Amino acid sequence: MLITGGHSGIGLECVKRLVWDRPLNIVLAGRSPDRMKEVVGQLRQNGGTKISTLPLDTSSLTSVREAAARLRSMVEGGEIDTLQAILCNAGGRSFGPVLHSPEDYETTFAGNYLGHFLLVHLLVDSLAKDGRVVFTTSGTHDPDTRDGKAVGPAVEPDAWKLAKVGVDGGKPLSSGVRYATAKLCVILFAYELHRRLQRSGSSISSIAFDPGSVSGTSFLRGAPAPLRFIAGTSFARRLMKLAGITLGSLEVSGASLAKLATDTAYAQGSGRYFQVNDGSFGERRSATISYDEARAIKLWNASKQLVSLTTTEESPLLR
Repeated sequence: MLITGGHSGIGLECVKRLVWDRPLNIVLAGRSPDRMKEVVGQLRQNGGTKISTLPLDTSSLTSVREAAARLRSMVEGGEIDTLQAILCNAGGRSFGPVLHSPEDYETTFAGNYLGHFLLVHLLVDSLAKDGRVVFTTSGTHDPDTRDGKAVGPAVEPDAWKLAKVGVDGGKPLSSGVRYATAKLCVILFAYELHRRLQRSGSSISSIAFDPGSVSGTSFLRGAPAPLRFIAGTSFARRLMKLAGITLGSLEVSGASLAKLATDTAYAQGSGRYFQVNDGSFGERRSATISYDEARAIKLWNASKQLVSLTTTEESPLLR
């Protein structure tokens, strides 16, 4: 099982649950090798469980390609077992000036969406026949909810415009709008991936997951220290609940992500959206726009161009 961002926050809680429940090969993929090694040393590993690390920065397409090649060689060389699940969990919201990736793409869009788009394309053929791809998304993607209104409503999921925010010298989108729209793109991708897998006769599942607003994660990485402190208080949580914000927790959200990855109860979860809210976990409707197939296809094709996906990299399952 491969998880991006599995060395902190919700991803780490998910990994802890997976390690406790059953023997697995787990590959932690992230851009903090020292932190990942520290986590491996801290985790209690059950008999038969093996945890490996893989350098990966999802905002860098070069890094994604290198990581995918390394993972395929690990599987082919018998270093790890057949890939059962890909958990596209890494992401975050950047504050301050607009930043850009090595490919000159806006980093919120690249790190949350575009890197995972490429990673799934490169690894889908390495998945088991009944494998799963689970995408960590966010309720902020829906402009009709309190979550979406709180950060700024998502805009049209135009891949080229989102990738080039801040490049042309025009007025940039706010950090909240960039984040919400990137997560909308993730859900559009998850649903289109589901449709293409179904048409090809594949039993691989593609699932979207909203962990709710969770303090103690990388969501506020880069935010002013006072904001990070306030967001983690019980007072802030009560206010958010009163305001109608979707609330998660490290424990419940991490455990829910683990269930989506492995539990047979979610074997038929492909093409669906699951959400944690105030201790509960279940299927919900995502934003109306997220079910727009024409937008999803347009986003898919533009994303292929942005990542320079070659014919040899594109799986027959997804054409």
